[in-house]
Amino acid sequence: MAAAHLDVLSSLLLFSVLSGKQVRTKLSQAFNHWLNVPEDKLQVIIEVTEMLHNASLLIDDIEDSSKLRRGFPVAHSIYGVPSVINSANYVYFLGLEKVLTLEHPEAVHVFTRQLLELHRGQGLDIHWRDTYTCPSEDEYRGMVLQKTGGLFGLAVGLMQLFSHWKPDLKPLLDTLGLFFQIRDDYANLNSTEYSENKSFCEDLTEGKFSFPTIHAIWSRPESTQVQNILRQRTENEDIKRYCVDYLEKVGSFAYTRQTLLDLEAEAYRLIAELGGNPELEALLQHLSRMSLYENQSITNVNNCMSRNTII
Repeated sequence: MAAAHLDVLSSLLLFSVLSGKQVRTKLSQAFNHWLNVPEDKLQVIIEVTEMLHNASLLIDDIEDSSKLRRGFPVAHSIYGVPSVINSANYVYFLGLEKVLTLEHPEAVHVFTRQLLELHRGQGLDIHWRDTYTCPSEDEYRGMVLQKTGGLFGLAVGLMQLFSHWKPDLKPLLDTLGLFFQIRDDYANLNSTEYSENKSFCEDLTEGKFSFPTIHAIWSRPESTQVQNILRQRTENEDIKRYCVDYLEKVGSFAYTRQTLLDLEAEAYRLIAELGGNPELEALLQHLSRMSLYENQSITNVNNCMSRNTII
């Protein structure tokens, strides 16, 4: 009875965080252009990766005190924190159960290693936020390679167990992981669509040291404006718009866009070195268009508003 209840609740909760874009599924399918994994194994790996990703979002929303996910109230605001934590952890073990069906002696090792990396990265992110410690850009990149790269590495690592194609994919996975996370940081502060689905500039309310805010803090060490705003955990939209304006004026958004372009160029170079991959190139091009052209609305709106000069 309890197991049946957990299965139903977990399914409901996972449905609440499902993304229509399913980028990780598309990424696995694109890598299969090279790896040529049998379809039955690929489907299990895709299911495991999506389960873990969506379960981690449920936990993230609690850890970040989020209010919206995909434009709807977060799961823990409806079902309660204890039930959501228990159900998300339950899904982690359902994922492990699925990994066992792959019947490969190294599969559980890959699963465990990548989940440990994910939690280490998340732990660093939370530590910096809760101790008001701004990391350097290099420290931030290292955290991202653990946190975001964990699930990327899980899917491809499992796929490589069933492939005869064995080149080192870590440089490409690291580059893609950085691109995805920095793109997400940029969108959180600079995308109207993101604001509607999550809430306006949620990273500022969370007090998170994201890529643009880290740049602003280190490029203007004499100013403590960004740190003060992050420390407030404010929900005041005027203060958050002021911060977005400041990030634009000190060049943090421009720096973020250039970083994304550099990472994109590096990804294309690595893909070419590996022999080319039309599916992966098309996915990267689509994500790049979304991040650099569709996600500039908040800044554009702010620039149309009358603002005092920010020093």
